[in-house]
Amino acid sequence: MEDRILPSCRRRRRLVRAFGKTNPLYGKRPEERSVEELLDMGMINLDKPSGPTSHQVVSWVRDILNANRVGHGGTLDPRVTGVLPVAVNRGTKVLKVLLTAGKEYVGIMRLHRDVSENLLRSTFKRFVGDIYQVPPVKSAVKRVRRKRRVYYLDILEIEGREVLFRVGCEAGTYIRTLCVDIGKKLGVGAHLQELRRTKVGTIDEKESIILQDLKDAYEMWREDGYEEEIRRCIKPIERMLDHLPKVVVRDSAVDALCHGASLTLPGVLEVDSDIKRGDTVAVLTLKGEAVMVGRANMSTEEMLQRDKGVCVIPERVIMDRGIYPALWKKG
Repeated sequence: MEDRILPSCRRRRRLVRAFGKTNPLYGKRPEERSVEELLDMGMINLDKPSGPTSHQVVSWVRDILNANRVGHGGTLDPRVTGVLPVAVNRGTKVLKVLLTAGKEYVGIMRLHRDVSENLLRSTFKRFVGDIYQVPPVKSAVKRVRRKRRVYYLDILEIEGREVLFRVGCEAGTYIRTLCVDIGKKLGVGAHLQELRRTKVGTIDEKESIILQDLKDAYEMWREDGYEEEIRRCIKPIERMLDHLPKVVVRDSAVDALCHGASLTLPGVLEVDSDIKRGDTVAVLTLKGEAVMVGRANMSTEEMLQRDKGVCVIPERVIMDRGIYPALWKKG
């Protein structure tokens, strides 16, 4: 089966604006964090089972890890399975960035009457691109007509009136409604029979774990000090930012950003390609640590060509203050 890539997850080029070095005395690479640090600020790619609500699954994770706070990056209905990104303790501050990430699902649509395969395939193609939906009655949002983008919609298999499909779509797209609308367009009626989420941004089901894996891994680490499995289950929080374009900064700029300052061009070393004004971007250290998430005030080209000005406006500070020296206080 061909691997599909959501538009926001396409590989970008890292462009160098200036050269700089990082001081090994401050901070650390995400992969070098201790298990205790991961438990304080990590993420889990959880394979949600059918039956419980997303809230119940989060509660179980909290109990397994004895965590104070646990949150998830996008609700799945009780009967829906698949990728449920979960953040632990201070990592929950990063969850919001996943709400706008593209999603991929694999599902089974049940037709109410027979149709030809040619008509079915041609109708599916008509639902790629911008579509308009009214959220279902049981949804938590206001029921008004709204536009969403479907990036790809593939028929994987047809067996009688059951259609196995894969869809990549903008956040906030209702797959149940999509199936109903396809059925209306076909003139035979249809409904969603089964659904599984396979991707959230770049977080893929291939790397997901089940609750029992997490419980076993945590117990092995707590009782025997065995780290390999718990490290497989809990990843650095930066994993949640993989779908965002990046801006890399000097060590000397980090602490000012942790205090809520906007990022100005003298602090920028590297910039990802294809950033546009208004895009959400992740700001990283040279070691790859997440400093903050912000709104781009310049395009990639502007960041590379200009000498001064505010290029990223902060929206969410991730790194704690004091990890890097406060050189900005010395002017």
